[in-house]
Amino acid sequence: KAQEVPEAIRKAIEAAKKNIITVPMVGTTVPHEVLGVFGGGKILIKPAVEGSGVAAGGAVRAVLELAGVADVTSKSLGSNTAINVVRATVEGLQQLKRAEEVAELRGKSVSDLA
Repeated sequence: KAQEVPEAIRKAIEAAKKNIITVPMVGTTVPHEVLGVFGGGKILIKPAVEGSGVAAGGAVRAVLELAGVADVTSKSLGSNTAINVVRATVEGLQQLKRAEEVAELRGKSVSDLA
């Protein structure tokens, strides 16, 4: 909070920079299916073939496009409250892992996973 609008904007930008996440990608889509949950909001995010675009509604579409995902499918399974759906989407994006990360956690090589 701040007394003046420019100061409030500056503080909001600082807070946003502290919460930036990286979204692992395979080409133009997400690496695997994931379910993000926040409160009553549940969102299923699935990879899609290249060129299919972002198949998501409203707030979810905005978050996925801003994250740089070009080809993805999503389905809202729980509450449709916009803020909960947005937070569930971000939660789902945070859960995504690259094949290299999964292989390292399991102590295997990437070729052994397939």
